Amino acid sequence: MARIAVIGAGMGAMAAAARLAVAGHRVAVFERGATYGGALRRFERDGFAFDTGPGLLHLPAVYRDLFVKTGREPLESCVELSQVDPAARHVFADGTDVSLPNASRAGVLAALDGALGAGAGERWSAFVGRAREAWDATRRPLLEEPLWQDWRVLGRDPYPAVRRRGLFGRGKGPTTATLAEVAARELADPRLVALLESHALAYGFDPRGAPASAAVLPYMEQTFGSWYARGGMRALADALYERCAARGVEFTFGAEVTRIVEKDGRAAGVELADGRVADAETVVAGVEPARLTAMLRAGLPWGAEDVRPAARPGDRAPGRFTVALALRGARPGDAAHRTVVHTPDRAAELAGVFGDSPGRRVPCARPTVTVLRPDDATGRPDDGHEAVTLTATVAVPGPSAEDEALADRMTEIAEAAVPGLRERVLWREVLPPADGESVPGPALAGADGRFLRPANRTRIPGLYAVGGWSHPGGGLAHAGMSGAIVAGLIVNGDDWHGSV
Repeated sequence: MARIAVIGAGMGAMAAAARLAVAGHRVAVFERGATYGGALRRFERDGFAFDTGPGLLHLPAVYRDLFVKTGREPLESCVELSQVDPAARHVFADGTDVSLPNASRAGVLAALDGALGAGAGERWSAFVGRAREAWDATRRPLLEEPLWQDWRVLGRDPYPAVRRRGLFGRGKGPTTATLAEVAARELADPRLVALLESHALAYGFDPRGAPASAAVLPYMEQTFGSWYARGGMRALADALYERCAARGVEFTFGAEVTRIVEKDGRAAGVELADGRVADAETVVAGVEPARLTAMLRAGLPWGAEDVRPAARPGDRAPGRFTVALALRGARPGDAAHRTVVHTPDRAAELAGVFGDSPGRRVPCARPTVTVLRPDDATGRPDDGHEAVTLTATVAVPGPSAEDEALADRMTEIAEAAVPGLRERVLWREVLPPADGESVPGPALAGADGRFLRPANRTRIPGLYAVGGWSHPGGGLAHAGMSGAIVAGLIVNGDDWHGSV
């Protein structure tokens, strides 16, 4: 039985902690905040409740496996999960409106043909088919295994670009392309392009620079479905925390780790801000690379072979800007759980989030807004009211002086999803990214490895990295897989190759 110190109580860190405790280790979690769950937060006021982090779960099998491996009670006995249908409603800039069914390729094809015109569904379906090839080629190394020592092989994009036709294109193989280039070439219809690029933007990726392999993002959602937890997605964090506690994991909140103790060339515990030292044979860090580096006297915890250019400390991904709206009046029974209202100016939105030149970002006047309207009685005081959450992807850090103005614009934009919205508002709460908080995206193959994350193993024996800032990147499902990989390495040894 080894003593293991875990820094942070995010979903990836707790996933690792639960698995390690079941394997017989003594696990202590040190969280500088007042609670657990990382980005899975919930804002409550006057009987209303709102998710302020991820609103839906994709790839629920990751957490089903976690709960099976850490106890007798399956996930569904701890969390009431349900598929949302439609998976999403999309309102495009030209007013076109389409609702896409959950986890149904044929249903999506028919819905797109009906809304966008004959042939639109088939183009999208063919694209998703190619995305499946990219998924199949990278699923194990990007989700189920530790990052390969020769990670450069993942720098090649697995997306099978369409072969060119005609005399000069005959016989030519796939070419390297960005997601935006693939969208323009293979989807053509600007509404289909917007549909694809909205998935990338939601994960914090600029489609103009993201590799074509980002096509796996809509494939993952369309194939494995979109799931909601009664009580909000925070309920998933509650269930995982309770599972950890039941397996003997010790939590200390308000405990900021300032230094990782090293002895004889390996991690040997953690030092807290109040000077206390907790000894441990192994340390698992669920923090950003820059913060982890600051905890080490030796500096960067990864060697040059473990860090891609875009994964180095100091990276800053976009953030999630949230507006919580308490509404008078009942939620209509036919309301979509999630509606995406697309921007009329794609170029302006991407420039506002990612910049159109170095150091220059001008916020978009009308960004893409996601409207969440869960049919969940736990989120409202009674059936005569409704809780609605608006989110938009923004640059971090954002201009706080403009927060209220952005919230005004987002509320106006959301009326495309909720007619008469502004007249129903009792109150609203504006929740910009906390302290410049950014949201890391999942790891992607291609682009010479720039979209990979630092390895879970570090160059310091006994020190491991877990969570969205390390392999295999951000997102609820990826955080859960990160925890599984780290636990596998610690339990089975650093030569363990998966799968989990």
